[in-house]
Amino acid sequence: MCGIVGLFLKDKALEPQLGSLLTKMLITMTDRGPDSAGIAIYSNDSMDKSKIVVQSDTPETDFDGLDDALGKVIGAPVTMKTSSTHAVLSVPQCAIENARAAISQVNPALRIMSRGDTLEIYKEVGLPKNVAARFEIEQMSGSHGIGHTRMATESAVTTMGAHPFNTGNDQCLVHNGSLSNHASLRRKLRREGIHIETENDTEVGAAYLTWKMQNGATLGEALESSLDDLDGFFTFVVGTKDGFGVVRDPIACKPAVMAETDQYVAFGSEYRALVDLPGIEDARVWEPEPATVYFWSHSDQPTKEKAA
Repeated sequence: MCGIVGLFLKDKALEPQLGSLLTKMLITMTDRGPDSAGIAIYSNDSMDKSKIVVQSDTPETDFDGLDDALGKVIGAPVTMKTSSTHAVLSVPQCAIENARAAISQVNPALRIMSRGDTLEIYKEVGLPKNVAARFEIEQMSGSHGIGHTRMATESAVTTMGAHPFNTGNDQCLVHNGSLSNHASLRRKLRREGIHIETENDTEVGAAYLTWKMQNGATLGEALESSLDDLDGFFTFVVGTKDGFGVVRDPIACKPAVMAETDQYVAFGSEYRALVDLPGIEDARVWEPEPATVYFWSHSDQPTKEKAA
């Protein structure tokens, strides 16, 4: 079943509240998927650094000296901030690809949760309130973010199987539904050089969008193409470095609701996820249309484009 939330802030004054607002929204969706949860936060901590978030089942040993070890391998300075089972590694922007590739060399037990200039993903097995509390999500600030609480249907309940999925720099995706052609598409994408970690169909959806954008498509164009190339039923909420997108399949059997004010755009699997947002009583509230791409960017005007 699963529950999705998303929040794109237009008003910078709300950015210190992003983590708190998203956490409340996600906890409200707990009964749609109580086995694991995750939140992606987009924040501008540093303009000249990139970040890789890694996870470990034994952080007390795996994170000891990790920054120094990785720095020696890539020949660049690395700083580290730990949070429970996750660590945020900051590296020079020019070194992020070398750092991503070197992590398995430094410690094969580490799992990469996300990479990018602004993106941080935190996810674990457990209830949303417990996952959010262990990473202190409520204290995080940022410009936009998405969250997911999962009911596993197509793969095991694991950290790597939890959403969001990150398959390209600053790109992530959460999903409610099921893709029927994910196995054949996974093979195709791997042949194209796209790295896919798990057997989760949602990661295939994320990887597909990464592949399309690597080949010159905008996020909006990639989401439009997904309507033709992905079989099944789905609601996708996608994040990029400066944007936030939503698309539902042509049947649109999965529930979804959106709200927009002068301060934000919000998404929830159900309206009750949105009721505590500031000014929600004056928001424009609607159900996103089937086969329609919605996208907001901090650098462009909001757009809505219906696929043919």
